[in-house]
Amino acid sequence: MDAAKMDENEWTYHGEGNKSLVVAHAQRCVVLRFLKFPPNRNKTSEEIFRHLQNIVDFGKNVMTEFFGENYVHHGEVVQLPLDFVKQLCLKIQAERPESRCDKDLDTLSGYAMCLPNLTRLHTSHFAEHRPILCVEIKPKCGFIPFSRHVTQEMKHKVCRYCMHQHLKVATGKWKQISKYCPLDLFSGNKQRMHFALKSLLQEAQNNLKIFKNGELIYGCRDHRDSAADWNELAGHLKPFFYPSNGLVSGPHCTRTVIKELIHVITLTLLSSTDKCRAGDMKVVPNSQGRSCCEASPFSKELLRNGKSHVEGSGLPRGCLLYKTLQAQMLDLLDIEGLYPLYRRVERHLQEFPEERDLLQMDGPYNEAFYQKLCDLSTEDDGTLAYALTKVQQYRVAMTAKDCSIMIALSPCLQDECPDQRPIIPASRTRFTFSVSVLDLDLKPYESIPHQHSLDSKIVSYYLRHVLPKKEPEDCTLVLHKV
Repeated sequence: MDAAKMDENEWTYHGEGNKSLVVAHAQRCVVLRFLKFPPNRNKTSEEIFRHLQNIVDFGKNVMTEFFGENYVHHGEVVQLPLDFVKQLCLKIQAERPESRCDKDLDTLSGYAMCLPNLTRLHTSHFAEHRPILCVEIKPKCGFIPFSRHVTQEMKHKVCRYCMHQHLKVATGKWKQISKYCPLDLFSGNKQRMHFALKSLLQEAQNNLKIFKNGELIYGCRDHRDSAADWNELAGHLKPFFYPSNGLVSGPHCTRTVIKELIHVITLTLLSSTDKCRAGDMKVVPNSQGRSCCEASPFSKELLRNGKSHVEGSGLPRGCLLYKTLQAQMLDLLDIEGLYPLYRRVERHLQEFPEERDLLQMDGPYNEAFYQKLCDLSTEDDGTLAYALTKVQQYRVAMTAKDCSIMIALSPCLQDECPDQRPIIPASRTRFTFSVSVLDLDLKPYESIPHQHSLDSKIVSYYLRHVLPKKEPEDCTLVLHKV
């Protein structure tokens, strides 16, 4: 990228989260990612460079070991002209959702991350002129805590996501409860996965977005937007799934197209990916913990129909969901068991602040850091080393619980048989595809007390306000054989 020839008019607003904002280049398949700060921030350019370089190193040296290098795009840090950044900031301001404008784009350091635009192209898989459909899913935490440190029995029955939904609706973050339960998606059972994906499409919140040729066509742009219309979405999808245009229009068409999309996403999520180093870690227990959540509408419907348990077929070991779950399960103790260990580390750092670098609290994220994550012992020997290992494992687990999976699909031409490229069949067409993992910034050590208090808030709200209510009997789900 030639920093001297940067023109803000060649870049468009792409999206933002709590910590960063992304702009995409109009022609080239690259994005720039800038950090965001509250207006009174006081970080130096050097600190911002180090922060961004740490994100790159963590992706390259740690998360690549969990997912494989073809699935993690760590990018590089670039320095940009300050005038370009200021003009860009002014240009995109009107497009930013109001709910995200409490923080400003960093216009003072000139540093950003340059990454591939995964909504438009996966470098080795697609020719640039092909139409590309991208589905971005934030699956959230796919297991129920199995730690003996959990004090509230409800946490062994209902997953964190389903409990948190009630608090989010009560505080006005979302208008209605989603029927999505991560345990259904991570079950490996196609019927449950189909239900989970349909629920995400019905109530996307910020857990699902769909892009066509790089442009967002479905998903929440602001917290308070209502779900986009399925008929409009089906109109966008129809040329991908029914290229000959032989499908009748109307509600039948919409349902059929959405069903095809769900089928293809499911097959993609279950498809095998390259072996990676962390594949031998024995984190995912075979029988420990529950395979379903009592709050999932899917589970509740089966229980109403007299079935005592919900099938979890189990994820294929090589698929990206399994690898995500494996990284998530480094949360071996739950926040309740982890918090006293955080306090142990914190006391040590307050007494010996000069050891913060030595203990790798803020990097470098290198081979030595990864090696420490491999110790899966849960027997506390009272040492600082044990506490530190569990704290770092928890931070990696929290990162995996908040990551996104990007699925890129491009229809094969009629007689085309691409060599060595994975293919997903649909009813009337076939797709070449690629999968990638995004949002892999290591969660900060400083956020652990917040996680501890949030966990307590979520559970106590659920116990006080949700559990006492009787189950409504008028909600009926129709389950179809897959």
